[in-house]
Amino acid sequence: RPVVAAINGTALGGGLEIALACHHRVVMDDDSIQLGLPEVTLGLLPGGGGTQRLPRMIGLEAAFPFLMEGKKVNPKAALKAGIVGELASSADEMISKARAFIEANPKCQQPWDQKGFKFPGGAPHHPAMAQKLVIAPAMLKQKTKGCYPAPERILSAAVEGAQVDFDNGSLIETRYFAELVTGQVAKNMTGTFWFQLNSIKAGGSRPEGVEQETFKKVGVLGAGMMGAGIAYSTASRGVDVVLKDVSVENAEKGKSYSEKLLAKKVSRGRMTEDQKNAVLARINATDNAGDLDGCDLIIEAVFEDSDLKAKVTQEAEPKMAANGIFASNTSTIPITQLAEASGKPENFIGLHFFSPVDKMQLVEIIVGDKTSDETLARSFDYVQQIGKIPIVVNDSRGFFTSRVFGTFVNEGIAMLGEGLHPASIENAAVLAGMPVGPLAISDEVSMTLMQHIRAQSRKDTEAAGGQWQAHPAEAIIDRMVDEQERKGKAAGGGFYEYPENGKKYLWPELESLFVNPEKARNADLQELKDRILFVQAIETVRCMEEGVLRTVPDANIGSIFGIGYAPWTGGAIQFINQYGVRDFARRASELADKFGDRFSPPSLLLEKAEANEIFQ
Repeated sequence: RPVVAAINGTALGGGLEIALACHHRVVMDDDSIQLGLPEVTLGLLPGGGGTQRLPRMIGLEAAFPFLMEGKKVNPKAALKAGIVGELASSADEMISKARAFIEANPKCQQPWDQKGFKFPGGAPHHPAMAQKLVIAPAMLKQKTKGCYPAPERILSAAVEGAQVDFDNGSLIETRYFAELVTGQVAKNMTGTFWFQLNSIKAGGSRPEGVEQETFKKVGVLGAGMMGAGIAYSTASRGVDVVLKDVSVENAEKGKSYSEKLLAKKVSRGRMTEDQKNAVLARINATDNAGDLDGCDLIIEAVFEDSDLKAKVTQEAEPKMAANGIFASNTSTIPITQLAEASGKPENFIGLHFFSPVDKMQLVEIIVGDKTSDETLARSFDYVQQIGKIPIVVNDSRGFFTSRVFGTFVNEGIAMLGEGLHPASIENAAVLAGMPVGPLAISDEVSMTLMQHIRAQSRKDTEAAGGQWQAHPAEAIIDRMVDEQERKGKAAGGGFYEYPENGKKYLWPELESLFVNPEKARNADLQELKDRILFVQAIETVRCMEEGVLRTVPDANIGSIFGIGYAPWTGGAIQFINQYGVRDFARRASELADKFGDRFSPPSLLLEKAEANEIFQ
């Protein structure tokens, strides 16, 4: 008997697999609907027949992006790909078309159950397909770096299953699914990207008893890269934005950033010209502080200088709505310190966006000593209103993400100072699961900015009566900037060269300046990977110990979405849990003996190890 799936909403994972099991699929033509098989993003494979049915429907090559990358499409793209059979403009039409198919096909069989079925695009033994499949595992390994077993098992399930009948193919899929679901990587990723992320999205860190707020007018001070990105992300969600800078010219330049991003969407058919113009109309580029009148929220995104931030706070704060929130986008300066310039410290908070703002999903909300629960709850609402993921941390220099990010960058630079080859350092980071190496990211950030942040941090630490602890990386940064005039990508080059019409490559002079041939030759890859992952995880535990981090989900989600901590681990704290807390503490002590106190296990870690407890 014929079975038709009438799809009136998003169908992802098992939802789509049920639809694929039907003989025909009719879907509502609504661009908000998504169809796809995202199991791979949780370290799993589509275990409800997805690896067998989809390739038989659209071909192996066409199915791979959906199976191995978790590609999602709207109904029109799904129709074009061959995943669905028809579109409907209304619910009535959808049901009507479904019934029409049933009446027209009283006896129905899946194509692969019919005699003489041929694989779309060719079965694995077809010469053209076989040629592609020979190199597929190597290409996949290049992408996953060996950190993610799911894409490799999906490839195996699909290709092996395509060489037998559907029933045996389903058995092959089940075996690979069982292997993945009981493996550690899937447990790491499912725990963090499903349970912990959903906990955050459900408001796990939002104070209770505060009414939900919808923001209507937001001011952004500073139209540089960060301010322009915040303005775009806010206006794109239907909120009016006042983008203020010292001159209209600067403000308009910041607004043009939105224009470029929106024009790209129009050219790709993801937005109409009218929709683009509507977003741009919401951004008022100005140099007049009076335009900030009545803002529900003002976000300061000026240069990382305490005095400058104090000045713009005092200028703009009086313009806000009576119960308005003033937020700083600082990445390092304590919020409590910045709030001293505020007339309403209880309404002052940190909203740390990440660059580029339009692509980075995370916002780190920083609570100062005097920040009220109401301000925190309303700020949480704003972050969710603009479609981003909020994590909540308490105040501290560098907060959570910048502190941990700093350990990653500094460790890589320290390795260079020890005489290790820069290529080994960069490769070790990528093989550990980091998106890019520490030297490459240092160039992106700019070593002059790193010097400036260090100087500001040192000044504030010493002013508070503390003692600055120098890091081995500092001497290397100073040498690169002050002696070699290699400041980073924006200045023409740093650890890397950036040819105008070519791919970046490591600056050849690094070898003669820093590399010790014997040390470079004897470098232990596993030790390098351990140093990169351990130093960040240890700093994360320190943040928990000091009360900077409030929850394990905030730690794991923040480390992955904020600084790119290896996603296969499930985050910096989950890396410790899955490694084994006692084993982790033991290995950290070994690294501390060899490389210094930055690897010393914090007291909280030792307590957990002693009690044989995990972080939760």
